[in-house]
Amino acid sequence: MRKDEHRTIEEVQARYGEIAREKGSCCGGSCCGVPASGDHEVSVMMGYTCDDLSKVPEGANMGLGCGNPQVTAELKPGEVVLDLGCGGGLDCFLAAGMVGPEGKVIGVDMTPEMISLARDNAGKSSFSNIEFRLGEIEHLPVADSSVDVIISNCVINLSPAKEQVFLEAYRVLKPGGRLAVSDTVAVERIPDDVQGNGDAYCGCVGGAASPEEIEKMLREAGFSRIAIEPGEGSAEMIRDWFPGSGMERYVRSAMIVAVKEEGTGDEN
Repeated sequence: MRKDEHRTIEEVQARYGEIAREKGSCCGGSCCGVPASGDHEVSVMMGYTCDDLSKVPEGANMGLGCGNPQVTAELKPGEVVLDLGCGGGLDCFLAAGMVGPEGKVIGVDMTPEMISLARDNAGKSSFSNIEFRLGEIEHLPVADSSVDVIISNCVINLSPAKEQVFLEAYRVLKPGGRLAVSDTVAVERIPDDVQGNGDAYCGCVGGAASPEEIEKMLREAGFSRIAIEPGEGSAEMIRDWFPGSGMERYVRSAMIVAVKEEGTGDEN
């Protein structure tokens, strides 16, 4: 990884570490999602239901994200699920209920404060099928071909090495496994000054790739049956992240799905 990529990762890690310490507050800077810890209204706007939110421990819903990956993940009992950038654990807790006691959920986050928060939240719950691991999504602490489904909520855009993220996702998925993530995508070219702005990058705007770029990276990693569906209605949500900035012209929330076909090897 290049030196500038390391600097970007360190900046993102520091920003989200601060958010974890403040239990969801964006601490004077921008972050993806409206800065309201446990804000049901914001989460419902992202696609969660009130029933969903009633099932997670207090503190897991941090008001972060840009959608609900559970909508397209179609989780089944007994599956092993991996959440990239798990934060406080919201999607992990929801997934744990869907896969049941015979399934397993692994949450990975590079921020020690987030992992600590997620583990504290797990201590408040009755789930015994969740594990939170400290690690980078570019270098997953997960065994080859061990996961049925990968989910993620507005995290991959924060990586300066997205190609490596998708290679790692392909590596850890079982043949026949699937990727189902919610993330931001660039619907217009993002200006250089926005890409280089720390608040915009950590706020899930500056680092967004176009649907075409994401599809290319997924195919080169080995994935097939790729679908990327930007939500035009998400402009209002993104406008709330950076009021008056016009960021919503460049970025939308999107659902991204892909499959590692049966019979494929692990050459990647």
